[in-house]
Amino acid sequence: QVQLVESGGGLVQAGGSLRLSCATSGRTGTIYPMGWFRQAPGKEREFVAFINWDGGNKQYADSVKGRFTISRDNAKNTVYLQMNSLKPEDTAAYYCAARPKLRFDQTTYSYWGQGTQVTVSS
Repeated sequence: QVQLVESGGGLVQAGGSLRLSCATSGRTGTIYPMGWFRQAPGKEREFVAFINWDGGNKQYADSVKGRFTISRDNAKNTVYLQMNSLKPEDTAAYYCAARPKLRFDQTTYSYWGQGTQVTVSS
């Protein structure tokens, strides 16, 4: 079993930055592709970013491209989401997930964290 724990969320003003972390434990000998998703109140959960096992392939939702950066440190079993130029519409609960069959399809991810709240004030 794999456990994912997100951290780094909080309240920030528009234009500010936050860095989310997703620490992985359990089958640490296996390095999984990882994704970040978010869910705003009253909306469906949506894809934010993806990173493959060695960080050589990264993909982003159009809404965050150029502002967010996904990265990973496999020695620390941690994936990061650096969020810059935050907007009020980025307000959501952010979730990391691991082991997808289809990188953009949240239903194919095997493991999920509990989420961390990001609130961006205008």
